[in-house]
Amino acid sequence: METDIILSMPSSPHYAGELIRVRGLVQGVGFRPAVWHLAGELHLQGEVLNDAAGVLIKVWGEQDRIDALCQRLLANPPPLARIDAIERQPDSQPPAQEGFHIRASQGGAVLTGVVADAATCPACVREIFDPAERRYRYPFANCTHCGPRLSILRSIPYDRSTTSMADFVLCPACQAEYETPADRRFHAQPIACPVCGPQLWLEDSQGQRLTVSDPIERANAWLAAGKILAIKGIGGFHLVCDASQPTVVDELRRRKQRAAKPFALMARDMAVIRAYCTVNDTEEKLLHDPAAPIVLLRAAQARQWPKQLANGIAPGQNTLGFMLPYSPLHHLLLADWDTPLLMTSGNSSSQPQCSTNAQARTQLAGLADGFLLHDRAIINQLDDSVAQVVAGVPRLLRRARGYAPMPLRLPPGFEAAPELVALGGDWKAAFCLLSHGQAIMSQHLGDLEEVRTLEAYRRTLALYADIFRHQPKLRVVDQHPAYLSSQLGRDFCAEDDLELVEVQHHHAHIAACLADNAWPREAGAVLGVALDGLGYGADGTLWGGEWLRVEYHHCQRLARLKPVPLLGGAQAIRQPWRMAYAHLRALGWPRIVSEFGQLDSIAYLQRQPLHTLEAMCARGLNVPLSSSCGRLFDAVAALLGICRDGISYEGQAAIELAALADDDPGAYPFAVATGNDLLELDPTPLWQAILLDLRAAVPAATIAARFHNGLATAVAELCGQLAHAQCLTTVALSGGVFQNARLLSAVETALQTRGLRVLSHHQVPANDGGLALGQALIAAARSLPQATSDTNDSPCDN
Repeated sequence: METDIILSMPSSPHYAGELIRVRGLVQGVGFRPAVWHLAGELHLQGEVLNDAAGVLIKVWGEQDRIDALCQRLLANPPPLARIDAIERQPDSQPPAQEGFHIRASQGGAVLTGVVADAATCPACVREIFDPAERRYRYPFANCTHCGPRLSILRSIPYDRSTTSMADFVLCPACQAEYETPADRRFHAQPIACPVCGPQLWLEDSQGQRLTVSDPIERANAWLAAGKILAIKGIGGFHLVCDASQPTVVDELRRRKQRAAKPFALMARDMAVIRAYCTVNDTEEKLLHDPAAPIVLLRAAQARQWPKQLANGIAPGQNTLGFMLPYSPLHHLLLADWDTPLLMTSGNSSSQPQCSTNAQARTQLAGLADGFLLHDRAIINQLDDSVAQVVAGVPRLLRRARGYAPMPLRLPPGFEAAPELVALGGDWKAAFCLLSHGQAIMSQHLGDLEEVRTLEAYRRTLALYADIFRHQPKLRVVDQHPAYLSSQLGRDFCAEDDLELVEVQHHHAHIAACLADNAWPREAGAVLGVALDGLGYGADGTLWGGEWLRVEYHHCQRLARLKPVPLLGGAQAIRQPWRMAYAHLRALGWPRIVSEFGQLDSIAYLQRQPLHTLEAMCARGLNVPLSSSCGRLFDAVAALLGICRDGISYEGQAAIELAALADDDPGAYPFAVATGNDLLELDPTPLWQAILLDLRAAVPAATIAARFHNGLATAVAELCGQLAHAQCLTTVALSGGVFQNARLLSAVETALQTRGLRVLSHHQVPANDGGLALGQALIAAARSLPQATSDTNDSPCDN
């Protein structure tokens, strides 16, 4: 978002005094030393301090030099800072003493946010590899520009005493750095060195501590020998092994009970990554970002790899998830590896990531052959963030380490929004606080159906309320009656007598997209397209393929994907063949068998308990109708033999279907019909075309491409029709299906060709991980006075 610069200039043409207020993420990032350095270079006098609203600069000197101070702060702020506003006003009082000074913080609790954990900066990397430096090979080096933040924070204010670093008393050398404004470690709260800071050690599989001179060197020897290690990092544990040893990767899958979900990789540098993937400039910049996310990259042809990676890393995929080292420990560990290390979350299947040594010893005992541990406590568990670049734009798929809890500025019109908390959904759970004109998204917390994840969710919610001194006036939840997050919100409201606001799932998806793009509160309606797996609809049915007329405070359903029954309810999500049959039976199953019974996929379906499913349909037993687009992908995948027996992780069939698709330009047809006063996108013509292609032995990769192209075209055509009828010019795309890079890119291009403006996600995930932001903005909009402009439900006159 744009930075606000308020220029209230003093009248003096030469010497002047100003009070300069800087708002944003400006505390705990070396902002005061940066101001101090610049003021010295510009020969300005005065002082700089932190207070409750941000950073306050009292400055005296030549006017052009004061202007230069502001301009240079904007152009080159400290690496982890984010300036949201600079406000300037005259100050006629000269400074009390000569020079420029850093003053102690004032004004009580800080309200400017907590900076996210940041990857090791280049200066610290150089130190740990320089034998002349006192932090040579020290795995916990950091400074004001990098290192742990949220992961070690117990409470505010953000001082050493309120972090897990309180357990380590600074040695004289570190104390001197901490107190010297010219040093880059001035007031760096996690500051440490080998003398006074955290220590690293190695344990065997039985938890016995080993006496070794260099634990990292020994750990590397174990990895090279084919062992699986549990390594304690910044926000939790990783299970790590050599990615080039197939038997080891397969063994990790067996131990972790993770049948097919891709593993992440960490590489020493870009040269290693480029040996395995094609990387554009935007992707490289994202990899080097202080957040250091996992970035999904297009895999190069395996025959071009300098050394083969195990097939089991990302089965059925054409992308690899790579990240660069983001802690000194990682840099030291990867230094001698010219191939990637597999680095996946330290947990067993469906369990949260371990974050304590005790948890790791107990829960990872059967998974790891050894443990690389340290004694700096992880207070807040943080998974690795995940991102991809689509159409030249970085887009978050999981917002966690490196991004949370950095606030997002609210769009115009929400300045008076009340303090509230939105609790999101049950999958990819994350909550959102609204406070002081900002939205504060929590890190990704996992799926709440797991008891330990729900406990971590409640703990993190309490911590954020304390960190941000948050006192909500409202609690906001999904309308789904069975969501654990919604029940939690109801319980909280019963305890503290707060108002509860329920928000429809897909309305929240589109509102999150609007907020992600700074859409003003009173900017009018957009056409929202919400494509996902499942969400509780306003009519009590299961939605997932919706065209909506959306404003923050209101939502009207205009069209949907034609509903089909989920044969067996939740079982239809786990077994895609059920969705294939649900779609094909609408064409007349006897005719399908007669014309296409020789096809492998139809023969497969004939072997399933279809009579039982038909009996369930006749009785209306556990066959709810759903307009889910995610299930449409499942059905197509099953016909092509992809995951038809079952999936082992969410979205697997759709992900593998997208990975399979080639560059064929063909597109399968869809129809548009009217049903229940709604337009319906009907895939019926699609199935006849796919079956004919299967009978003609058209490659599965071509069929997958034609499906994606046909769906993108159909979505765009329906959008064009509805936008014209509703007099709308902007389309917002949201929901987990739009994480499909091929589909998103094609839909965006087709909409833009039709002259429509397109909004899509980038700062928060399109999936349920962004749901809480939309919930929060909807509740806030409903609590604020409504404009008298375009809030009608009907289209304008044509």
